[in-house]
Parts: sequence; structure tokens; C-alpha cells
Amino acid sequence: MDNVRIDKWLWAARFFKTRSLAADAVETGKVKLDGERIKPARAVRVGDKLHIDNGTDAWEVEVLGISDKRGGAPVARLLYQESAASVARRAAEHERRKLFHEPGADIKGRPTKRDRRQLGHFRDE
Repeated sequence: MDNVRIDKWLWAARFFKTRSLAADAVETGKVKLDGERIKPARAVRVGDKLHIDNGTDAWEVEVLGISDKRGGAPVARLLYQESAASVARRAAEHERRKLFHEPGADIKGRPTKRDRRQLGHFRDE
């Protein structure tokens, strides 16, 4: 297998849960190849450098393997290598999120009356 569509590869490498989410991310410019926007049908090749942002995390990876089949996490990890700068940035972001918990992060959907009171309490302090 020489090449595969970028959306299939992102799904197989477990960056996105579904292929349609991967295709949407590529369409909206959250996945870039060498700093440039691409289309979901673009073929990914070994050695390509990708910047991937799935909303919660951002990776800078180099493609090491090609696959269009989704396997387990240990198998998917063999498809790419993350840069050292990307690993350090994600660790710092994780530490920041752990130390500073945003008040509205636990609220799902529309806040209840109790949730609004608690948010007001944080603003008053």
C-alpha cells in the first residue's frame, strides 16, 4: 500500500473517532500538511509532516506508516512519530488544565439555576 486518503489515515491512526470527523477537520483546515491546507482526498505518504488539531489537543507528527484499517492503539502509534516540541507543548497544556480548572467545564448543555448561581459565585470572588 503506497498511499491512502488523509481522512482514512487520520481515522486509522486514532486522531479522530470517525472518518467523517476526520474529513470535516481536514475540510475546515484543522489538519495541515507542511503548513498548508489540504483536501480529504489528498494521499498521505511516508515522511509527510502533519499538524493536527482535534479541538482539545494539537499534534505535530511525521508519517511513518500507511494504513487504511483501524487497529488498536499500540498499532496506531506505529503509524506516526510526534515531534519533541509537540510532546512538550501538549504536556504543558495538560499541566495547565490540571492546575486551573475552568468553572464552566463541568456544565453540559444549558446551565441550571444552581449552575448559574455557582458561576456567579466565581465571578464575585
